[in-house]
Amino acid sequence: MRYRDSILGSLLKPLLRWRFDAIVARHRGDAYDKSFGSWVHLVTLIFAQLARVDSLRALAARWNAQSHHHYHLGAAPVARSTLADANARRPVAVFADTFAVLSALADRRLKREGTAMLRLIDATPIPLNRLCAWADWNGRTHGLKLHLVYEPGRDHPRGLEITPATVNDVEVGRAQPVEAGATYVFDKAYCDYAWWTRIDRAGAWFVTRQKKNAPYRWTAWRPVHKRAGDGFTIIDDAEVRLVSQGKAKLPIAMRRIRLHRADGARITLITNDHTRSAVTIAALYKARWQIELLFRWIKQHLNLKKFLGRSQNAIRLQILAAMIAYLLLRLAAIAARSTLPALRFADLVHDALFVRKPFARIDKPPEVNPSKPKPRLHPNQLEFCYA
Repeated sequence: MRYRDSILGSLLKPLLRWRFDAIVARHRGDAYDKSFGSWVHLVTLIFAQLARVDSLRALAARWNAQSHHHYHLGAAPVARSTLADANARRPVAVFADTFAVLSALADRRLKREGTAMLRLIDATPIPLNRLCAWADWNGRTHGLKLHLVYEPGRDHPRGLEITPATVNDVEVGRAQPVEAGATYVFDKAYCDYAWWTRIDRAGAWFVTRQKKNAPYRWTAWRPVHKRAGDGFTIIDDAEVRLVSQGKAKLPIAMRRIRLHRADGARITLITNDHTRSAVTIAALYKARWQIELLFRWIKQHLNLKKFLGRSQNAIRLQILAAMIAYLLLRLAAIAARSTLPALRFADLVHDALFVRKPFARIDKPPEVNPSKPKPRLHPNQLEFCYA
């Protein structure tokens, strides 16, 4: 019988072992857990995400129940205590670099829709309540923050950072590399004039909200040829400059666009883009909502509500495993040319992790050979019937 990978085995194929082993060697990932290697650890945590397992005991039981499938995964059965020790001690950099390598692979394989290089930057809290004594309180929640740079046209998380909840969003945003020709969209929490200037000098653009305590004075009005957009109406469009009495300086030419949303809210956008129309820029800022939808999808459909450990290291590893699982799902859907919604595709993977079938038939019933009588070559021809 022809060999066929399981769904989980096919899903893991983009993770090349030689490249992963190089990452492990660079960070000495197996220095303290030689009997439980980094590869088995990663595969086990990815399985926990896709199978939606919410405890170490359940993870060990469900994983070991499929021990006859471990050989082709390069894995082995695990013990609950071994998993707990590895979660507490394995370097987070092993999983972080694995996500970066996988993101670079996705950048080459995922198809870009449209011509705009759009980058959405935002952060979402990972609440840990008071179960973790080390978790910082930022005035709203105890826990961590997940920072992402997201490309909505290809549904591609490009950059990832996990920080304490007390770290300001802008500190992580300005540490991201700037790509020439890209448009960065972020909310008013990312106000840093030096960073904005660096984006402009690099040949990129940004679109953000104006802060109330950052006054701008108009220098020239721009004509508005089209005012109606999808869910908003442009009020006016002007070239402006920052009016500040302090040390804050913004040496680049700016543009202010004011608009009414369909819900009655009035917002003011600030950008260094002097080429696109006001409606186009407003639509770019509206697209920022897609990163909020991504955060909601990750929290609802991956295992980030209950954690497999209480140490900071264990929680960071689980968050990274969730994001790696998300990229693997995206790459698998592209390879299979699946037209299923992301949620439906993830549900089918969840139900068939160890089923041996191709991704292209993940939503199809198993292939069977129906017992149909073969047509005779001639109506008078005899045939043998074996009991």
